[in-house]
Amino acid sequence: MTAFERRQRILRILQQQPGVRVAELAKTLDVTEATVRTDLSRLEAEEKVRRVRGGAVLTELLMNGGRASTAPEERAAKWIGRWAADRVEDGDTILLDSSALAFSLTPFLTERRRLTVVTNSLGAAQALTAGSTHTVILLGGVMRSDGYATTGLLGAPMLRDLHFRLAFLSGAGFTADIGLMDDDLQEAQLRRLMLELADSVVALVDASRLGRKGLTQVAAVERIHHLFTDTGASAEQLEMLRHLPLQLTVCGENTVTNITSHRAQDIYKIGFANLSEEIPFAVDVRRGLERAAKQRRNVDLVIADNRLSSERALEIADNFVTKGVQVAIEYQIDARIGTTIMNKYQRARIPVIAVDIPMVGATYFGVDNFYSGHLAGVALGRWIERNWQGKVDALLILEEPRAGALPEARIEGQVAGLQEVLGEGFAAQRCVLNSGNTSAASEVVVAQALADLAGWQRIAVVCFNDDAALGALRAARSQGREQDLAIVGQGADRLVRHELRQPGARIIGSTAFMPERYGNLLIDLALRILRGESVPPAVYMEHVFIDAHNVEHFYPLPEDRARTP
Repeated sequence: MTAFERRQRILRILQQQPGVRVAELAKTLDVTEATVRTDLSRLEAEEKVRRVRGGAVLTELLMNGGRASTAPEERAAKWIGRWAADRVEDGDTILLDSSALAFSLTPFLTERRRLTVVTNSLGAAQALTAGSTHTVILLGGVMRSDGYATTGLLGAPMLRDLHFRLAFLSGAGFTADIGLMDDDLQEAQLRRLMLELADSVVALVDASRLGRKGLTQVAAVERIHHLFTDTGASAEQLEMLRHLPLQLTVCGENTVTNITSHRAQDIYKIGFANLSEEIPFAVDVRRGLERAAKQRRNVDLVIADNRLSSERALEIADNFVTKGVQVAIEYQIDARIGTTIMNKYQRARIPVIAVDIPMVGATYFGVDNFYSGHLAGVALGRWIERNWQGKVDALLILEEPRAGALPEARIEGQVAGLQEVLGEGFAAQRCVLNSGNTSAASEVVVAQALADLAGWQRIAVVCFNDDAALGALRAARSQGREQDLAIVGQGADRLVRHELRQPGARIIGSTAFMPERYGNLLIDLALRILRGESVPPAVYMEHVFIDAHNVEHFYPLPEDRARTP
């Protein structure tokens, strides 16, 4: 097949099932996983698919039955499904009712592993079973007239013996005095039973149902822990929801706002433009911020996804100004547009915290770049002394030119650390490659470099971040040359920690940036700025090099395994 024919085949496969993994596509199409990732990147650039961890879903997937549509309610369902699914962790036990809004979570749950899902929705059961590690239990009952679900209490005996961390429920309407309601008495009975068995109840209510009453109550407001709605909600509706004893998330196409209720004190609105929701490190930063904002109880957190795009970062800055954020936490990759972004915020008198990529005029927060790189370089040099008798045939340098001079110091630090241990002439052959800040891009360029270095057996690899390190590892595996490489990363994110626990891992370690700790420190820094307190121009994280010998100390199992895909 030509590349065009192969990509059309991928789209046809995705039309037949809600999501598919890279490994399955590679086997079906008889090509390498690197080729599939390149195809998916092209389709994503054409806005035909959306990449998820390990695979992809169609961008225009209708959340009730698999048809494509652009109806406002269905767009809202996708937004709600994407952010509600983020509450689910690997290994969770969850309940999904038969609503279209609960079904909207299913494409995003393909990113999780080892879920136990109980549902009365045939569509959700089918979507979550195909090619997954999930255990899916379909509740028995009378087939609903539309053929999409079972209903009634015939499956109640099975439910009563089970326990769930999360139940995702919807209904015909929601009001502040009654709570979640439904028009179908049998559906309402089953949903009431579901919420009794769950630690946490998540209500999915699009804006069209806010203020609507149904025939019977499903869940009182006091029983609901978290409510997801969309940006179609009016200011009056949001003000009503703000004062209810539950956590509120308002989902939009480009931003999501987390609102904590029960507050009489001053409320601060903080914007966070994340690097990319496809990068584990950035996801951990965002989750930490959400936890920290919830704990403070006086912070509305507006979240957006820069998607590694300069154009999108500029659009989000304009959006944050329009939304009236009081502090912007900016995490974006392109140092060249920092001045333009800062100009937008400075004209609106909005202070900025720049995460990991500095911007002139912003308070810097994050990595001490040269030091973090130096830790990794020294560790790699010592590994080479022990295992390769201090000899290196080639050095691959996986950089990210867009990030600018300061993050470039991570690379400089790694090379300096290697030279410190091995001496100036440790590698005659050096290849500088653009990692693209993603594992997929790194895999492609490293695969080509390894082909050019055929026969070379001692190849050291230093990386801008852990995604570049993982891409290098995949490229080596695909060519059967894993033992030829010794790789160090930057970040020590979840996927790299998983690799470090494998026997004979060729990613020998990574300098930890502790993204899970960013949230508390960033929120504290933002609140200090809002209170008019003096803050330093730069706040650095403390770093430690994580390897197979100390990973359990800093990230002990089973807590870390539960977070690792």
